Amino acid sequence: MTRVRLSVAERREELLRAAVEQIEARGVAAVRIADVASALGVSNALVLYHFASKEQLVAAAFAHAAEADLAHLRRLLGRRTTAARRLRSAVRWYAPTGQAKGWRLWIEGWAVSLRDPELRRVAASLDQEWKAALTRVIAEGADAGEFPCPDPAGAAWRLTAFLDGLAVQTTAYAGSLSRTAMLRWADAALARELGLPDGERPGEGAGPGS
Repeated sequence: MTRVRLSVAERREELLRAAVEQIEARGVAAVRIADVASALGVSNALVLYHFASKEQLVAAAFAHAAEADLAHLRRLLGRRTTAARRLRSAVRWYAPTGQAKGWRLWIEGWAVSLRDPELRRVAASLDQEWKAALTRVIAEGADAGEFPCPDPAGAAWRLTAFLDGLAVQTTAYAGSLSRTAMLRWADAALARELGLPDGERPGEGAGPGS
């Protein structure tokens, strides 16, 4: 069967999708160039034409897997509603119970990045984008008087660190915590960082226009 000839951009997209699938199936450390090539029925040389090494392929696949989630995060945070409501939607989506990035992929990527400078650079850049997006909306809500958060950047760091840690625990020990409990904890963490009164959920009674 003759393969359809793809443009360079289309071929790269195809290779990245296949790499993500192979990483999810085999793990970051175990995946090989040959696995990606075999999945698409192409040669190792073709994969290496687009990505000079396994390290470059893995780093690019990791970024590819996160970019769609970053775009969705921006859409959630860009909605025409209060900052508190936008933040609550984003946090609930980002939490381990939501539909954000595959946490197993991220956790394996973090582990491998300790010894892989290229993957570490990509992961750190993506992490900064998440934190910066949350920081901007927290600052917006604080400036508008919705909540009294004095340190938006610190709040974004603490919040994502809490959710990342929760994801590691629930991914490693599946079933250890109910979905209801995780969402309740995520809401409580956000309310705490925004400086809302005890028992007040973000987006419900939080400041003007809520």
